[in-house]
Amino acid sequence: MTEQAWTTASPVCATERCSLTMVRRVAAMLDLNPGTFREGDALPRGWHFFMLAGETLRSALRPDGFPGLGVPIPDLGLPRLLLGGRMVSYRGPLVIGADVERTSFVKSVTEKTTSSGPMAIVTIQHELRPVSAASQSVVETQTYMLLGEKTGYTKADTAPGVPIQADHRKQVVPDETLLFQYSALGFNSHKIHLDRDYAQRVEGLLDLVVNGGLSTLLLTEFMRTELGCEPTELTVKHMAPLFCNRPLTLTANYGETGWQLRVYDDINRVAVTVEAQTQHPHV
Repeated sequence: MTEQAWTTASPVCATERCSLTMVRRVAAMLDLNPGTFREGDALPRGWHFFMLAGETLRSALRPDGFPGLGVPIPDLGLPRLLLGGRMVSYRGPLVIGADVERTSFVKSVTEKTTSSGPMAIVTIQHELRPVSAASQSVVETQTYMLLGEKTGYTKADTAPGVPIQADHRKQVVPDETLLFQYSALGFNSHKIHLDRDYAQRVEGLLDLVVNGGLSTLLLTEFMRTELGCEPTELTVKHMAPLFCNRPLTLTANYGETGWQLRVYDDINRVAVTVEAQTQHPHV
């Protein structure tokens, strides 16, 4: 395996509004009463995703429709893009209706040659700071893998998992409407979430793919509404894709190092793992 590091571009800086309109649309997407959210309230943790959206021109999108999520990513001739994971640090509140300064940049790009062919690992960092504050409220680092062509799933990709054991669980069935609404709120036009023909014919996937950010949002909402706690740190790893119209199971267990959360797909395979630290100790 050979590696080559690339020099990254300048940060993208912008002032975003933590818009009440956008917050109420997120609430509606999550089937919550939009009218209960007002300017001056603290933004629920995990809902900041709509402020990370970029303004990539349609003519500048990658062939797969990916806009770069707030910052351009280099064209390395690798057509497939997968979210590998993210780390989120919640350091202070974001207030609905307030202006927020966003700084986004490509933290690192490492190109590799492996036995499976060329690939690259791209790390993007977003920092959100209230204009009136001296330090960041949210720092999110996302890691993507850029890969070559793939022609379909192997038997190993669809091997069933084991029975789920968890102290807390909830089942969700993400449909086309949920994928569309989340993608629209985050201005994410990646075709694997929106274009079934592209997802199946070009990428060799079984169906439309549930957004990685959406699975994280569902978990933070699970923590907020079902477990009664707010995360201060999240470490998220994506192990396998989740597909549209197939039930997924959210689970949570509390251990010595904090909350361990998982998302299982419809055949009980672990698709997402999350290690979470919370604001108040578990009781």
